Amino acid sequence: MLTLLLPATCRHTIAVHLQQCYPQEGCGLLLGVDRRVEQVWPATNVWQPEDTDEDHDRCDRYQVDPQALLQAQRYCRDRQWQILGIYHSHPDHPAVPSECDRQQAWPEYVYLIASVTQGKIEDCRCWHLNDQRQFEAIAIAEPT
Repeated sequence: MLTLLLPATCRHTIAVHLQQCYPQEGCGLLLGVDRRVEQVWPATNVWQPEDTDEDHDRCDRYQVDPQALLQAQRYCRDRQWQILGIYHSHPDHPAVPSECDRQQAWPEYVYLIASVTQGKIEDCRCWHLNDQRQFEAIAIAEPT
């Protein structure tokens, strides 16, 4: 099984950010090298419903601010890092990818999903797309 190396300081930053975003989904980027997160990049959820999508809002959808994505790409390039993936929350739902998450996922990224219940992190899991475009779990570990 693949493993995402996530330092406690980064995990804490993610938790604080996603708890502050509750009850809406929060999101951000995981920056580093070789599945080792060196820094997290909190972003704004800029998701907007389309005219035909009145059943959803930012409590169950997210989109990373494109400006944050560009800034993070430049920041990574200067450090010879890369964007490893995206983190986001599932308010009052399990830390399991939704069908919408699967449809929008990029195969080269990992996806860290945190379940936030009543404003507190309950669970945190990491996923990546396999060759059949289905999510598979990735272990999360503290780097040594």
